[in-house]
Amino acid sequence: MAAPAAHSALPATCEATVTDPFSQGDIDAVYRAIAARRDVRHFVPGAIDEALFARLVNAAHLAPSVGMMQPWRFIRIRSDAVREAIVQLVDEERLATAAALGERGAEFMRLKVEGIRECGELLVAALMDRREEYVFGRRTLPEMDLASVACALQNMWLASRAEGGGMGWVSLFDPDKLAALLSIPAGGKPVAVVCIGHVAQFYPMPMLEMEGWASRRKLDDMVCVDRWDRKANVE
Repeated sequence: MAAPAAHSALPATCEATVTDPFSQGDIDAVYRAIAARRDVRHFVPGAIDEALFARLVNAAHLAPSVGMMQPWRFIRIRSDAVREAIVQLVDEERLATAAALGERGAEFMRLKVEGIRECGELLVAALMDRREEYVFGRRTLPEMDLASVACALQNMWLASRAEGGGMGWVSLFDPDKLAALLSIPAGGKPVAVVCIGHVAQFYPMPMLEMEGWASRRKLDDMVCVDRWDRKANVE
């Protein structure tokens, strides 16, 4: 039996928006937010507005996801005791990471790697449980569920920067221990501790670049044409 023909027409619901152009100012603002986004570690204490929090979470929820599975789950941390327990888990992994880095361990320990105690809002982003039931787009690439959560967090990051707030993604923790702390069901997995809050100023460049840990590579080294070893010469 022949495969059904692919649909070429847009759904009717798209007709009202497909020709709605962005102004040049809108376009410039998108690129400005992308360029100005920073992984923030330094916060000014103080709660963020509830309406702003709702906008940021909604921005995350508008992200694309493989097979429309929407695998992101967000746990809002309101308890000071739970927040402190997360700090302890991050500190444990920080020490383990320093040991694994060998001669760069001492340099790593001088870096500020999180702002969990200072940030006004703390979330844990997790992958949903029962993800194996979703096959569309994941049969050969099951890790696309994680890519989908990353898209949601990037949406939140850009929205936060556009709103004038800071956001930091912390990945220094044992996922099994954090899952147990937060009663995440079997099959679910925490992938990010997300710090959001007010900032006194934004870093002029990525903090790790400012600290001399690493620098942004040339775009020309990242883009190829037709095959891995043929550079695209992008400027």
